[in-house]
Amino acid sequence: MKEIRVHARAGQGAITTATILANAAFEDGKYALSFPTFGAARMGAPMNAFVRIGDAPIRVRSQIYKPDYVLVQDPTLLRGYDVVAGLKPDGLAVINSTKDPSELGLKTQAKVLTTPASRIARETMGRADRVNTALIGAFIAATGELTLEALEKSIYTRFSGKAAESNWKALVEAYNEVKTRGNGL
Repeated sequence: MKEIRVHARAGQGAITTATILANAAFEDGKYALSFPTFGAARMGAPMNAFVRIGDAPIRVRSQIYKPDYVLVQDPTLLRGYDVVAGLKPDGLAVINSTKDPSELGLKTQAKVLTTPASRIARETMGRADRVNTALIGAFIAATGELTLEALEKSIYTRFSGKAAESNWKALVEAYNEVKTRGNGL
């Protein structure tokens, strides 16, 4: 089973991120579970969403404390929060940032991949705060955990019309950007 922890601020689409990943896993013939957790339930407050993906039914319902992967939608969470806490040494953190991973000051043995998700979201959707699908694209390019076909079905199930098109475009652009630079790892 693979476990993913998403760090974001309320209102940035972390729950949507988890739902898209879980639905794509289902499309790929896997079992999946996604759920959020909130601190202060207000817009902009730090929050997490979690995803478990496996080849067998998933019975664990707790938060994820030792993830295989961490996705960080809002780089301001790098100040004051240990977003890589518990990240497995052979894991991966995918962070929305234009900085080099070495500049982030993260204390982890895991690999760290940065991707310009805010720029991609601004260019494809007109909103720099809608980074979730771009971050998913970078994550999938680096890990291969899910297929693009399954993600496309998940995106077009979750969104419709222009929203679906722009989210899919953001995902593919980030995916291609990471693949072009050799996963950046």
